Amino acid sequence: MDKFLLQQQVLQRLAQDLLQAEQAMRAAHETATHEENIAENKYDTLGLEAAYLATGQARRAEAIRQAMANWRQWRPRPYDASQGIQLGAMVCLVDSDDRQQQLFLGPDGGSMKLLSGAQPVQVISSEAPLGRAMLGKCEGDEVSIQLAPTRQQFEVLRVY
Repeated sequence: MDKFLLQQQVLQRLAQDLLQAEQAMRAAHETATHEENIAENKYDTLGLEAAYLATGQARRAEAIRQAMANWRQWRPRPYDASQGIQLGAMVCLVDSDDRQQQLFLGPDGGSMKLLSGAQPVQVISSEAPLGRAMLGKCEGDEVSIQLAPTRQQFEVLRVY
């Protein structure tokens, strides 16, 4: 699996997300400032709500820009078994039902599903619970996380 190609896919996805956030921000701003949405009484809050939405979308766009900058600056390194799983690792986990999943531990903007060839790869950050739990682990180690009332356990099958 080529980490550089996955990094490029992440940047492309973030660019698409940024475009959508900017479009949503512009639409909300136009709604907030449109003359038909001027409040006529204290219960007429459409313009105010749209202004709040525009502000939220602006914050989202800024967070995406920051994630893009982090991904552009970051250079994945090869896996070093003496350090265990670190940022940039490609990890294959297997659960108790023998289901495997491929994870790419990146600097930011997790929760993305990509394809490496025909194989699905989940991008997660080291700030995610599973990402934190994997740091420092090696092949054969167990990774455990608490999700709501249940504890999930995985085995590290492979690390690239």
